[in-house]
Amino acid sequence: MEKKDIQMPNSEGYLKELRRSEERKAEIGQFLQHYLPDPAKIVFEAGCGHGHWLTSYAMENSNQMCLGIDLIAGRVDKANQKKEKRDLKNVHFLKAELGEYLEVLPKGITFEAVIFLFPDPWPKARHHKKRMIQSTLLEKLANRMESRGKFYFRTDDRSYFDWTVEHLNESKFWKIQDEADWLHEESTYFQNLMDDYFSVVAEVQ
Repeated sequence: MEKKDIQMPNSEGYLKELRRSEERKAEIGQFLQHYLPDPAKIVFEAGCGHGHWLTSYAMENSNQMCLGIDLIAGRVDKANQKKEKRDLKNVHFLKAELGEYLEVLPKGITFEAVIFLFPDPWPKARHHKKRMIQSTLLEKLANRMESRGKFYFRTDDRSYFDWTVEHLNESKFWKIQDEADWLHEESTYFQNLMDDYFSVVAEVQ
């Protein structure tokens, strides 16, 4: 039987990716230092897509600092075009991976609200570990929230909705608010593709 190469922690590939990660985190840190005051209380959207929702929210809440991140550079470019076209000073968009962003986020920057709109549901069971909503993430977010800060999640995938509700109910850091209103309603590119969707709001404990 042919042996497969196993990438060890000190392998060249591993070290190269580690260096890339450190470079990305340095760039994220520089961006945040340049564009966000410290301290600051922000509305944060993870997976901002083309920026429809956060741009609309920022326009209606000019005194609220907002930040959106996405992994796809083209989406971030479109979001920044929307921001620049409207001359918005209170919203910023950044290409970043969620874990790396949270790792370098200055401690003086806290979340008043965190929004997840239609994240990739990774529907196959073997891929569930790739879903953004995990117990460890919920704890990390809770540690950065303002008092009574809220978590907003919306998906068209019933399985992912149930998964998120289950994780919120199991977390000591969050309590689902069944009667809470959605923070801001704005039709988005992804939402327009959906026939139906499910939403949940939770408050940090």
